[in-house]
Amino acid sequence: MAMRQTPLTCSGHTRPVVDLAFSGIMPYGYFLISACKDGKPMLRQGDTGDWIGTFLGHKGAVWGATLNKDATKAATAAADFTAKVWDAVSGDELMTLAHKHIVKTVDFTQDSNYLLTGGQDKLLRIYDLNKPEAEPKEISGHTSGIKKALWCSEDKQILSADDKTVRLWDHATMTEVKSLSFNMSVSSMEYIPEGEILVITYGRSIAFHSAVSLDPIKSFEAPAPINSASLHPEKEFLVAGGEDFKLYKYDYNSGEELESYKGHFGPIHCVRFSPDGELYASGSEDGTLRLWQTVVGKTYGLWKCVLP
Repeated sequence: MAMRQTPLTCSGHTRPVVDLAFSGIMPYGYFLISACKDGKPMLRQGDTGDWIGTFLGHKGAVWGATLNKDATKAATAAADFTAKVWDAVSGDELMTLAHKHIVKTVDFTQDSNYLLTGGQDKLLRIYDLNKPEAEPKEISGHTSGIKKALWCSEDKQILSADDKTVRLWDHATMTEVKSLSFNMSVSSMEYIPEGEILVITYGRSIAFHSAVSLDPIKSFEAPAPINSASLHPEKEFLVAGGEDFKLYKYDYNSGEELESYKGHFGPIHCVRFSPDGELYASGSEDGTLRLWQTVVGKTYGLWKCVLP
């Protein structure tokens, strides 16, 4: 018999949830941060969705949020023209990085010493977090607002997406290595370090490219416009969500649709696999985060599976 998928619903936000990110796996589990238009990013236990704390200080919608690998620091990008860095253990604000326009995306280097930001002013900025008073390094070249910017190739390179292009930059020379152009708006981008894979969504397409060369690997078409997709750490599955309120799960190798679920009451804005691949989280216009089991019927986190 087929087991029914029972998602865990994480409430607490009052507006659409627009971004989410997991930490790495620590001895005491892993963590999940969510960015929301209510301006109050939240930290949760990753495997259960239990609320740990809310980072208070932004005066506008928070568009991007991330955790460093060991979940000691968080960073957020907001409509109040700032990015903020937080102590993820105490919840204290460590620094505010002023920008000239809305900030959409933040990403730490692996050693947590640098923060990459991008936003509506079309510039990439690199802040040295050990010298917060120093001016950031800036990289220009984008022709519209930056939606996502990520470190890649062990922080030697940067990937960034604006409305219709994805660009690869060399960190040392601050110059563009290569770019991809799309005929429609790029809705999301995910970077998988193991295998250097880049996941890009635009329209109904979920495209996989090499993060080193930007060469295409494969792509899938979904039944509805997709806002976000995520590849399983073992590269067995991918999940995607978008405008039709549904989550789709595909076999990464064959492209076969394995299952689809409706759980949210609004478009899905972001979806990510947990670092152990056991679950994926989705954030929606309906103001909730939901956690879904990758393999339904396993006992994991709050899922206690009793066979009939």
